[in-house]
Amino acid sequence: MNSEVNALLFINGTAPGELPKLEGYNIVACTDGAFHYVKDLGLDPNRLTFISGDFDSHTPDDSILYSEKYIPTPDQNFTDFYKALEILHLQGATHVDVYGGSGGEMDHFLGNIHVAHQFKHRLELVFYDKFAKYFFLPNSSVIITTPGQLVSLYPYPIARQVITKGLKWSLKGDTLDITRRIGTRNVAVADEIEISYSEGDLLLFIGRLDQSNDSL
Repeated sequence: MNSEVNALLFINGTAPGELPKLEGYNIVACTDGAFHYVKDLGLDPNRLTFISGDFDSHTPDDSILYSEKYIPTPDQNFTDFYKALEILHLQGATHVDVYGGSGGEMDHFLGNIHVAHQFKHRLELVFYDKFAKYFFLPNSSVIITTPGQLVSLYPYPIARQVITKGLKWSLKGDTLDITRRIGTRNVAVADEIEISYSEGDLLLFIGRLDQSNDSL
């Protein structure tokens, strides 16, 4: 029996150029800051499982029409992204695709990466934007790629004994360290790449081959 519960989450960064396909998602949600661009992209708010936030930017009409979707999250000690992930975890999500995680003010982007790291043992998170998809790697992974595709390895803050196969510049037990050496701007040379490391955390960016829309 497949117990995976897939969720799609929109948060308040740069909006995707178009909506990703909704098929295959058990949960579709957004933070209140993303609600307006989600509507502008043509998503019927009634399709949303929930909207989380303090709703200070919502019109009275929105509040009347969609209040049954609202989950208030007023605690200012946590970001809207963090609180939305907490809700998704409680609702049984196992995998979350995130749109709107980058762009705009870069402290927000770095904060979202920090939140993703906090949840890496509870949820499988994948971010999508106009340039790449990116996510924290488990200690051993095989990833489908296309020769010529940009691949960047970013230690968070350190990853030891990194071994790669299928990349132009291979790593053979190297240590990546944010203060000394990182592994950005590598290139796939095979239809799949293999990456393993023994300790630490490693963030993988896979560049988009076609930037005309926001789905990889």
